[in-house]
Amino acid sequence: MLKNYMHKRERYYAMLNDNRVVQPFAFGAEFVTEHVNGDDPRKLLADHADFAIAKSDEYFAAPDSIEFSIEKRLYPSAASMNAGELKRPVAQREVSVLTWQSAIETPSIENNKAFATYFPHENKRAAVVILPHWNAKAGTYFDLAKYFNMVGLSAIRLTLPYHEERMPPELERADHLVAPNIGRSLQSIRQSVADTRALVNWLKQEGYEKVGIVGTSIGSCVAFLSFVHDMRIDAAVFNHVSGYMADVVWHGLSTYHVRESFGDNITLDELREYWLPVSPMAYMEKLAAQPWRPQRYIYTKYDLSFPVDLSLDTMRALRDAGIPHSEVSLPCGHYTLGEKPWVYMAGYNIISYLHKHLK
Repeated sequence: MLKNYMHKRERYYAMLNDNRVVQPFAFGAEFVTEHVNGDDPRKLLADHADFAIAKSDEYFAAPDSIEFSIEKRLYPSAASMNAGELKRPVAQREVSVLTWQSAIETPSIENNKAFATYFPHENKRAAVVILPHWNAKAGTYFDLAKYFNMVGLSAIRLTLPYHEERMPPELERADHLVAPNIGRSLQSIRQSVADTRALVNWLKQEGYEKVGIVGTSIGSCVAFLSFVHDMRIDAAVFNHVSGYMADVVWHGLSTYHVRESFGDNITLDELREYWLPVSPMAYMEKLAAQPWRPQRYIYTKYDLSFPVDLSLDTMRALRDAGIPHSEVSLPCGHYTLGEKPWVYMAGYNIISYLHKHLK
């Protein structure tokens, strides 16, 4: 009974977004290599995957020489912390916005300037990096940041590539972040990680002793990749969990239009291979070999966007690799996590865990 109800609610919320576009399929090898030269794009993408995983520390690096600037702006607030949309109009508030030139240059000029909204606490000892869900609107997760402030933590919320100010004029949605263009999606997730690590650089420059991270949906994937490749991140919460980006896009409700774009041009096995560099499952052994850091994984039992079997596969992989972790399962779905009481339960599990391990 509960499963049927949750699935019905999930489909309802997913279909509220009626501006999804079935875009043309492309291998997009030019987004990951300068040496296309008419070569087989399948081989180029497979070679890129092997190289990126073998050299992942370099692949996901952010330079120390980035110049940052900060200014005050007015932004809308939002009560939603989940992978859904804003639920009601809210007042504007003044916030501090950090900007810098992204370490990864893309064809979209607007996207190459990175933005993050900063919520400092007077005790600048520990801070949390917040990574939103795909197509998050301006102001989402601001209330989560304020709750972190209430427990004595600073927070900084990244604007993901192709979102908000970073969105080029030809887009209505952040369709270049997760796209049927395989190479562009790789570049976009790599850029997301580089931008996240740039924020860690800035927080350390500001004197923060401890840094935590929380990501939701695609933000969870970016948070995991950042966590594995940056030992300065002391604790993490991953809200919605899956091991392979390809499987989520192939089977997930929120990405049905991307799956339709693939058509018969590619198989799931091929896509999983090409997108392996931006998939958590590729780095389980790397994480297992590192000194342990606190990490919590939250998944929902009735998720149709990050199907629960994919979450359970990831939990098994963590256990098989011998990685100690906290595991939280909530009886709702991807979008319904934004409804009461689930949004409060998720918030508690995020805030209490990071507060415990960062204070």
